[in-house]
Amino acid sequence: MTWEEELFALLDDLEQQAESLYDADRQLELADRSRAEYHHVTLASRLMASVGQELVLDLPGIGPVPGVLERLASGWGLLRGQGQDWVFRTGAVLRVLGASPRSVPEVAWSPVARLGLGSALRRLADAGERCVLHLRDGGRQEGVLHRVGADFVEVVAGEGRLELVPFSALVAVQSRR
Repeated sequence: MTWEEELFALLDDLEQQAESLYDADRQLELADRSRAEYHHVTLASRLMASVGQELVLDLPGIGPVPGVLERLASGWGLLRGQGQDWVFRTGAVLRVLGASPRSVPEVAWSPVARLGLGSALRRLADAGERCVLHLRDGGRQEGVLHRVGADFVEVVAGEGRLELVPFSALVAVQSRR
């Protein structure tokens, strides 16, 4: 081997070492950046990535509710369980089991996913289905959703008694089909 070949071999070796050091440093930087940026990930974005998956939601006053997450929108979701649907407020969820490790940021959501809780409750009211409203204080109200306001729902309960339930008091609405 000539001195020129030895020199080029040495330079190639140094270049490969520098490349390896750069790659190792870059991996650490990416891992650190990933950890630093994770604070932007929301529960809703993780749930959006879990649409179509089997989940278990732990809801206050109800406990664990298993089902397939059918839809997620602004402040609420639809969980299809065994023979019943659950419209739940994402702000009321205590724990989620089985969620996707990925997330979908809100800027990537479809315009339909921006509909609020009132939209879901209006569908139930239009269907005239009997529902159970599970409340934050652990109480339950059974009845038929009548009309939906900006931040409350009218429920016809018992013997035609009309009650107003604020959205903020709701944990979930369970359909009775």
